Amino acid sequence: MAQYLMSVLDEKGGLATAEEMAAIDVFNEKLQADGHWVFAGGLASPASATVVDGRDGEPVFTDGPYLESKEHIIGFWIVEAPHLDVALRLAAQGSKSCNRKVELRPFLGE
Repeated sequence: MAQYLMSVLDEKGGLATAEEMAAIDVFNEKLQADGHWVFAGGLASPASATVVDGRDGEPVFTDGPYLESKEHIIGFWIVEAPHLDVALRLAAQGSKSCNRKVELRPFLGE
């Protein structure tokens, strides 16, 4: 089975509502029951980010997100699916559950 990253994109700037969290919990339980679950997590706000550039000499640390954008990743799922059509269906269900757009990307080598 291939693994996919489903990134939850937020433009609202707020945390999930109680209703959204309940729907996400139901979706997570279904992912686990159906054998698609690998890992999931929520992320703190972009303001808490630190960009680290260690390419040349001493590392440079910059507060804030890498890109200024109206959308940012607020959470993610890593799922397993036998093919892209199943992963797309899971991403659609995840989007509906969290009430946000979801970007689906396969991991390299999958």
